Amino acid sequence: MTSHPRHRAGLDRRGALKSAGGLLAVSMLPLDTAAAQDAEATKPRTPPRARQFQGRTLTATVADYAAATSLARIPPEVLDRARKVVFDEMACAYFGCTSPGATAATRHVAGCGSPGEARIYGTALRASAPYAAMANGTAGHGYEVDGTHVVGGHPGASIVHTVTAIAEKQNASGAELLNAVILAYDVGVRIVEACGGKFSVRDRRHLTSDFFYAMGGTAAAARILKLSPTRHRHALALVTFQTNGLYALYAEKDHISKSFCNGQYAFAAISSAQMAQAGLEGNEDIIGSAEGVLDAWGDGRHDDAVVAGLGRDFKIMGANFKFYNAGYPIHTPIEAVQTIIRQNAIANDAIQSILIGMPQNAMKVVDNREMHNISVQDMVAANLAKGGLKLVDEPFPAILSDPTYKRLRTLISVAVDPELQSEFPNGRGARVTIVTRDGKRHVLRIDNPRGHSLRGDVSWDDLAEKWRGSLPNCDPGRALEIARNLDKLTSAKDLFAAFAGTNG
Repeated sequence: MTSHPRHRAGLDRRGALKSAGGLLAVSMLPLDTAAAQDAEATKPRTPPRARQFQGRTLTATVADYAAATSLARIPPEVLDRARKVVFDEMACAYFGCTSPGATAATRHVAGCGSPGEARIYGTALRASAPYAAMANGTAGHGYEVDGTHVVGGHPGASIVHTVTAIAEKQNASGAELLNAVILAYDVGVRIVEACGGKFSVRDRRHLTSDFFYAMGGTAAAARILKLSPTRHRHALALVTFQTNGLYALYAEKDHISKSFCNGQYAFAAISSAQMAQAGLEGNEDIIGSAEGVLDAWGDGRHDDAVVAGLGRDFKIMGANFKFYNAGYPIHTPIEAVQTIIRQNAIANDAIQSILIGMPQNAMKVVDNREMHNISVQDMVAANLAKGGLKLVDEPFPAILSDPTYKRLRTLISVAVDPELQSEFPNGRGARVTIVTRDGKRHVLRIDNPRGHSLRGDVSWDDLAEKWRGSLPNCDPGRALEIARNLDKLTSAKDLFAAFAGTNG
């Protein structure tokens, strides 16, 4: 059975942490098991006055750390993961620039008449850094091929396009860009954890926790701008004016507002850092103060997560990569179905039924949704009908009239799997049972999809294969080689130029 090890790197950012008041060693509260969550529910809420670390407020601790970070003490495996994340997310935006959400966002940005500080990938357009981040962040999530995270959500589409846009404006080095991306994950993911995790935020507050990644992006943009710790604190407060995310936004059928969320969070992150740079101010302890972030959205039992392991536990190591154009909980069902079919040479007309068992939270995300690429029934049926789908394939809506698809779609049922629910309530695993007309049952359980950080690292060859032939007028091989050496570039402009082609 796959366990959930912590993603920790062996080296500390000791230099940065000295300026933040010493090495942070608060242990992480468990979030992974139902038993742990039940135990945590009995803990009293932390009063705002107690939200401090070593005599400093939580926001001051985060800001001091953020303003002093550099790439010098990042462990090699963390640095390599960051390079891969940057390359993959930039490719996702180039690929997704033709999606309905990205097309609309780019049209809006073009009408704003902003200066051409940063490029909009896959187009000939440029815009101010905040607006370029808006267009690219929307495109990044436009076709559901962007990365996810073990804590939940899609941080990369917001974070990476925040950093690349402000880095292009500032002519930042590759090292500065990578450091900012790592920092953004460290701040944004911790805020999600401190608020109880993705599903807790959804169930208690009816919000998508992805808007917390704007706080990570804000810290990253402020670092690229070389703001002081005080200005970092103001920027973190100012971004809360501009971000929110009602979960109802994910209910629309065309994936427009869902993808635009990521663009809006990237826009907010840069503009908030620039506002702080210009002298605008906000509450200097927006995270831990009374009526602040933790009071508004936290569960009162994981406040320490804001600073737990900061400088030792690098959250980008929990980043996941996607290899299907589908919502992440759909990946294990597709893989399991394809594996059963391949290993047992089962023809589509021999299938009598398909049962997909999942944890309840994952099932809520993908069960019979109107958006085809986040409906597990739609995507599994389409993969079977087409004999597999490539990244560039867009079967909907044309396939809806296909007789084979229509028949297979009626054979698929989805239910909570008791074992997966008990072991990994917030996981992305699935157990698939295919019954054939001869009465045989074929069962396969997969705990983590391909590309998931708990399943092992993704190689550069994996990413090269993912994007080969999928980026018109762009050479992904050249972009990949630049990304592999990104930390050595005195200016990251070569990486941006590698994505300067026009898609479509």
